[in-house]
Amino acid sequence: MKKIKILLVDDDYKNSLLLKRFIEAEGYDVTYAGNGKAGLEMYKALHPDLMLLDINMPELDGFELARTIRKNDKRVIIFFLTDRTDKVDRIHGFSLKGNDYIPKPFYPEELIARIHERFDSVSVSQEVEYRVGDTLFRPNLSSLTYHGETHSLSVRQTEILQLLAENVGRLVERDEILERIWGDASYSNSLSLNVQITYIRRLLTDPRISIISIKKKGYILSVEE
Repeated sequence: MKKIKILLVDDDYKNSLLLKRFIEAEGYDVTYAGNGKAGLEMYKALHPDLMLLDINMPELDGFELARTIRKNDKRVIIFFLTDRTDKVDRIHGFSLKGNDYIPKPFYPEELIARIHERFDSVSVSQEVEYRVGDTLFRPNLSSLTYHGETHSLSVRQTEILQLLAENVGRLVERDEILERIWGDASYSNSLSLNVQITYIRRLLTDPRISIISIKKKGYILSVEE
């Protein structure tokens, strides 16, 4: 199986090499760049699947690097890894089509879990977008945008919401969701579905949108006119 290619761009050399080794131990192919300009050149040469970007860097900061890349590439996954934790910075990161925003310091295990989650499925559509109420749902970017504010979804959440968005106003049975997303309708997977639906509801801030639970049957994505 082809290794997933990750490009880590951060001017903190010592900590970046430690993080690089940690990620490589999980079976990923990791390349390091020490500033934004070098990161852009390596991006062009490597065509990575995931970019881990610090924001405050010499030559070219992480926001500008992401902006440049997103002009022509909507495929690559972008995680911002940064100590800039203000709300305005997070919103700006997502407005640049970043897929995740992870504040420093973080546990390497948390980052690995998020990377695993992003790449544990290839069934998410790379093209279609959904306008649900006043919310724009982009499965390829795993994002929800409502009135200029963007939230990032996990792979599981994206797959579930895409299935519901394809059937707005109609019941999608629990077993269908479980079979299509998890592969079987076991009790543990059913509990996981409950948890993921709860998370999705929190991220759907558009008051016109709701996910209605039909006991023992399934869910309906409802939009008020």
